[in-house]
Amino acid sequence: MDEDLQDDSNREEAPGARPYGRRHRGRRPHGPRENNGDAPRPAAPPQRDQAVPEPEEVKPARVLLEQILEKMGIESAEVAYIPRTEGEYLEVRGADLANLIGRHGNTLEALNLIFNNILNVGVRNARHYYTIDAEGYRARRADQLKTIALQTLERTIREKRPIKLEPMLPSERKIIHLALADSPFVQTESEGVEPERRVVVSPK
Repeated sequence: MDEDLQDDSNREEAPGARPYGRRHRGRRPHGPRENNGDAPRPAAPPQRDQAVPEPEEVKPARVLLEQILEKMGIESAEVAYIPRTEGEYLEVRGADLANLIGRHGNTLEALNLIFNNILNVGVRNARHYYTIDAEGYRARRADQLKTIALQTLERTIREKRPIKLEPMLPSERKIIHLALADSPFVQTESEGVEPERRVVVSPK
C-alpha cells in the first residue's frame, strides 16, 4: 500500500512534505497533468455542499478552528461542518478569504496540518482528522482530482502502460489513491520525493 494511504487520517502531512511557503518555487502548476502535456478536462463546477447539523463530537474541533482563525485575524468567518465521501470538512465561510486559501491552496494545506496536529496531541487511539476548507475551494479541488483519476484510469487501460501524474500535495495524492483503490484494472503508487512526489497509475 502506498505510504499516502498508510494511516486512516485525512491528513495533509507526509514524511518529507514540503514546508509551508517553500513548496512550488514558482514552478508547480495548479492542476495535475500527465507529463506528456495532455491537459485534463476541468470538472464541471459542482454545486456547493450543504452544511449539516454539527454532531456534538465535532464541537471541540470547530471551536479550536475558530480560535486559530481569530489568532490569524479572521474574526468574522463562520465554520460549517460538511461530511463528504473523502472525509469530514470544516468549511470556513466569510468575506475575503483569499489570504486564507493562499497560492494554490498552500495556506489551507499548512493550516490543515497544524490544526490536525493540535487536535490530536496526546491522542493515541481514535484520532480524528478534518479537512479545513474555505468557501469550498478544497471540495472543488477534490472533485477535480476524482475526475482526473477516472480519466487516468481510462487512459491506463486503453494504452496499457503506467501513467504518471504531475506532482501533488499529499492530501491530493490521497484522493487519487482512494478514487482508484477498488479498481480491478489498475493500481496506484507514489514515487519521488517532495515536492516532486507524484502518483503513478499502472495496469494490474
